[in-house]
Amino acid sequence: MKKYLLSLTVVLAMVSCSKNDETLDTKQDQELLTKKEINAKIDLSLQQTGDFDWMSQDAHTIFSAVSHGENVLTIGYGETKNSYAKSENTESIKDELIALVKSFEPTSAKGNDDVYVNENINYIDMKVSSKEAIEVLLKDSRVRYIEPGAYNYLESTSQAKSDSSGSSGCGYGTATLNTSDYRTVSPGARVPWSFDKHNIPQAWNYSTGAGVTVAIVDSGLSPEQRWMNEYFNDGYSSGRFVQKYGTFVDSWWAWSNNYDGVNDKCGHGTKMAAVATAPRNNDNLPVGVAYNANLVTYRAVENVVIDDYHEKRGVVEALTALANRSDVKVISMSIGYPFSIGNVSDAVKYAHSKGKMILAAGGTSTSFTTWYGVIFPASMSETVAVTGVRENQYNKCDVCHTGSQIDFTVQMQRTNGTDNKVPVLSYYNGQANYVGGSSVATATTAGIAALVWAKHPTWTREQVLQKMKESADFYPNKHSEFGYGNIDALKAVQ
Repeated sequence: MKKYLLSLTVVLAMVSCSKNDETLDTKQDQELLTKKEINAKIDLSLQQTGDFDWMSQDAHTIFSAVSHGENVLTIGYGETKNSYAKSENTESIKDELIALVKSFEPTSAKGNDDVYVNENINYIDMKVSSKEAIEVLLKDSRVRYIEPGAYNYLESTSQAKSDSSGSSGCGYGTATLNTSDYRTVSPGARVPWSFDKHNIPQAWNYSTGAGVTVAIVDSGLSPEQRWMNEYFNDGYSSGRFVQKYGTFVDSWWAWSNNYDGVNDKCGHGTKMAAVATAPRNNDNLPVGVAYNANLVTYRAVENVVIDDYHEKRGVVEALTALANRSDVKVISMSIGYPFSIGNVSDAVKYAHSKGKMILAAGGTSTSFTTWYGVIFPASMSETVAVTGVRENQYNKCDVCHTGSQIDFTVQMQRTNGTDNKVPVLSYYNGQANYVGGSSVATATTAGIAALVWAKHPTWTREQVLQKMKESADFYPNKHSEFGYGNIDALKAVQ
């Protein structure tokens, strides 16, 4: 009888284990959501709330997106929801979470070749192949957020990417400038028409940006444009520096550290840097707003959309490096994404906590993406959001986004029958082109911020920003679509 009971117990135990294994297998092997199904959830949230949060989704949705994105999971951790910066206490949390996730992985994947640990921000990227690990992380109080780090929403749709001159914002073109789109000032520099609309040349009587360092986080700086390299100090521009860095990894493999260098391979970053800081000389080329400011450029992205895993990581590394530099005052980001990205949000907050003024583009679209509101990170309260409007009127540019998060506007599209945008140095040596959208509006405003800060070098970010607000059209009110409106740069520096 005892032998029978023992045998029955063994059988029941085997059946129980079998059922548990079957449940686990069913749980793990549940059919993944398709990219179309995942994107439908994202689209619905964007349409209803203007944003999307992965933490509001169930484990299966997140696991499906992780599986469609090279199995990369981004984990933000900390003692509280706001503990994004490193501390002694969070180091132990990081180690414990890495061990926890690894406990769900096969024995062959127990190493750290597929783990990325950020040096400044409390987040890690890990390879995750277990939905159970995601379920556990969602319930862990030490986890601030989890996101599929390499899931590409825009690549998974037929929608065009946000852009300013093409499907990716890239462009190498040159143009012969219409003589009505600029005027020439000594010693032979061309002032874009839009500068006069904001009284920028008049502001130069008080400030030219000397002593302030402006950072451009974008696609890098072209080695082909000597006026942004060896001729950066020329004519009326003197005593300043240009520095180039690269944090973008050009690789299909998420765990690669093959940094792509500092050079712009898109054209967008070069034009944004030129709008803000191009030299004032006698070569009959467009001058920048703050033509005596220092310039630091980061090749952090491949193009204007922060959608690739390495672009997210590149932006984070650029922002944290700039945050840790005491000389950098202004950070300009004419790049973005339709919804929030956890680690980039952390990096923005980190830089903001260091006193940096972070200007971000409100969004520039093709006809496929005009329904997006103000994009990320311009949607964050820690950034200064900028968009473009038409000349002499509060009517958004053809492809510009507006909304309640916008702080300032810049006139960047003509209404003189040409629809021309803002003249600027191009990618190539000694050549000019036109650039538009919220991108050029953001870089222009970054230059104005540098003018104000150079006039008042001891001021805090809040003081500089307040002066900019007071100099804008709608202050002390804020327009529901255009923020404080167009800044009068002359008033801002007086």
